[in-house]
Amino acid sequence: QVQLTQSGGGMVQSGASLRLSCVVSGRTFTHLAMGWFRRAPGKEREFVAAISWDGAYTNYRDSVKGRFTISRDNSENTVYLQMNSLRPEDTGVYYCAARRLGAVRSAESEFDYWGQGTQVTVSS
Repeated sequence: QVQLTQSGGGMVQSGASLRLSCVVSGRTFTHLAMGWFRRAPGKEREFVAAISWDGAYTNYRDSVKGRFTISRDNSENTVYLQMNSLRPEDTGVYYCAARRLGAVRSAESEFDYWGQGTQVTVSS
């Protein structure tokens, strides 16, 4: 049973930073591509960032490029999302996701396992 356990998140003011973490258990982490998605209030869940199994490739949605950084520590079975210069429109529930195939993808349907979600709220 693969489990993704998220931590981080919270409520901050515009311009602040937060870091989300996601620890994976139950499967060899180094085989997995990882991603972050978010769901804003009243909206569909959307792709935020993804990283390949070896960390060599990353992909971001346009609105977070230059502000967010996805990274992974394969020795700790953990993926991170560093979020800087946060904006009110970044508010939402953030989900960690894992993909059995190790290449970077951005479609929700490409991911096999999901974390429980963590709330990020950015006030203006």
